[in-house]
This record gives sequence, structure tokens and C-alpha cells, in this order.
Amino acid sequence: MSTLDFIAYSGELLGTAILVLLGNGVVANMLLKGTKGNGEGLMPIAVAWAVAVFVGVFITAPLSGAHLNPAVTLGLATVGKFEWALVPGYVLAQFIGAFLGQLLVILAYRDHYAATEDTGLVLATFGTDPAIPNGVSNVLTEAIGTFVLVFAVLYITGPKFGDSPGSLGALDALPVALVVLGIGLSLGGPTGYAINPARDLGPRIAHAVLPLPHKGGSNWGYAWVPVVGPTIGALVAAGLWHVVPVAL
Repeated sequence: MSTLDFIAYSGELLGTAILVLLGNGVVANMLLKGTKGNGEGLMPIAVAWAVAVFVGVFITAPLSGAHLNPAVTLGLATVGKFEWALVPGYVLAQFIGAFLGQLLVILAYRDHYAATEDTGLVLATFGTDPAIPNGVSNVLTEAIGTFVLVFAVLYITGPKFGDSPGSLGALDALPVALVVLGIGLSLGGPTGYAINPARDLGPRIAHAVLPLPHKGGSNWGYAWVPVVGPTIGALVAAGLWHVVPVAL
């Protein structure tokens, strides 16, 4: 592993940890018992997740290009904007970062996790779940949301990151954050808009393995949806990205 690769993987780990810390942190603030922000509502969650994306991308863009999402990495690699050889390391770093970000959420809200007896609310601060469970519909929703994200990213990405293409520069942090905000407000209702396999599965693994009071089950029957849906959405976005410039 080269020094540049190590820095890039470290950037993805750090950025994804920040993303999950701030993103799931707001969910914990909204749902856990006794917090200053206790109360339900999609707007503060959508805004905070957009801010989480902004901060994560802004900080780590010079280090790794700030993908912070396996679906984004897959989409960039599929269209030739990112080296396939780096994909496994990026994805692994993203999953580890998501796990560590969730660990920080637990530490920050440890007393409130202890005070919250509703296992469903506890799980909601880790991973997504559907408002109406339906595998086909849920996958379709996640695919559509991720399609919008990856399709936008393909047009936002700068031409190079180090010797590899596929970089979201620091100045691109705001447009990416606004795309995520729009997805959350428009498409977040059915599934909670994971649109990122690492964002959901990393914290869900943390929920399963870490000792938590009142944690209940990890809903593994749904865990495949935030992985498969975003993967499909990324591939469709990459395919259309090849077609649209030709059509124009």
C-alpha cells in the first residue's frame, strides 16, 4: 500500500465517521429520552444529514476525494472516474468509519440510551427502517434516491484526485449537501433514505455487537435493502451518465 493510498483510505474512514456521527447524532437527539432536542420531525433530520455530508466532504476532500459512500465509489468507478483497484479499500474504510462514527454517537448519548426503553427508537438511531415494509417498494425507493445522488455527483466531481479521477473538491461540499437535503425532504418518507450502504450497515453491525441497554433486535431481515437499493441506483446512474452526453 502506497502512502497516498493510506492517506486516501484514512480520509474515507474519517469522513464517513464524521458523517455518521453528525447524521445519526441528530436522530438520537430527536428520539432518545430526555435529550434537549427530543421530538419527531423529518426537517431537522434532513437538514442535519445535509450538514453532516457538508462537513465530511469539506474536511476529507483533499485526502480522499470524499466519497464517504460505497454507492458513490461504485458509480465513479463504473464510469471510469475512479480506479477499480482502490474500490475495496475505500469501501472497507467507509464501513469501518461508519461503525466508529456510531460508536461516538453512543458515547455522546450514553445516558439517554440507558434511559430509553423503546427498542424501536434505539434501533432508529443506528439504521433505517421502512414506514411500510415492502421489499420491492423499499428497494425501489432506495434505488431512486441513490440514483439522484450518484447522478448529481458524477456531474459535480472534479477531474482528478491525486493520480486517480473521482474527487469531490472542498468547494463541491455544499452542492452535494444540498442534493442530500433535497433527497431527504422529497424521498425520505418511505425508508428513511439510507442511500448509502455503509451509513446503514456499519451502524447496524455496531447495534448488533455492542452492549447496549434496551437494544432489542437489529432487524437483519431489512438490512439487505439499504445495500441492494443504493447499489442498483448507483449502477443505473452510471449507465445513464454514459448515455446522456451522447444524446445531447
